[in-house]
Amino acid sequence: MANATLVVGGLIGLGLAIPIVGSLLPEAGGNKGSWAPLSADEFKTLESATNKPIKLDFTLKSKDSYLPEQSSGEYVWGIKVDKAKFDAARTDLPKAGTLPYFDGSYDIVTMNFVILSPICPHLGCRPIWSDDANRFQCPCHGSQFSLDGEHLAGPAPRGMDPLPFKEQSGAAEIMWIRYQTSIPDRVIISYTS
Repeated sequence: MANATLVVGGLIGLGLAIPIVGSLLPEAGGNKGSWAPLSADEFKTLESATNKPIKLDFTLKSKDSYLPEQSSGEYVWGIKVDKAKFDAARTDLPKAGTLPYFDGSYDIVTMNFVILSPICPHLGCRPIWSDDANRFQCPCHGSQFSLDGEHLAGPAPRGMDPLPFKEQSGAAEIMWIRYQTSIPDRVIISYTS
């Protein structure tokens, strides 16, 4: 009787253990980024940009390995740049002009545009563009950045972080990347907000 109880208990335990352990394993590709499209109006606004950044709103869709897909409103800063001037100003970026992401690397300057993350590399606040000061200013700890995202003042350890941007078949798309704050290197934490 004792042995039969152990066998039945073991079978029940095994029957429960397999789906429990399976649910703890993340789905393949759950942590990879996804491209978020800009509306045609937003892309036209970006194309007409001249000497100040354009705030681009978009819907960020993300899927955690354990949760269903979620959508949230996000924004980035789009700027029109001269590649040579941008490369000269942003000495904190690689000379090759590319940064890594989950699917390889991306060009920082695409079609003469750079998309900047709205997250301050100091502690994660959101710098805002000041027309009066002609620079990005972080309201939390006073970091300041030029139009190109170059670090000018304050405690931020690096300039503003560029994000992947591409144009395909007439549609512009952005990939969201969250970098680790408070360090000089760009270390990717996640592809969700």
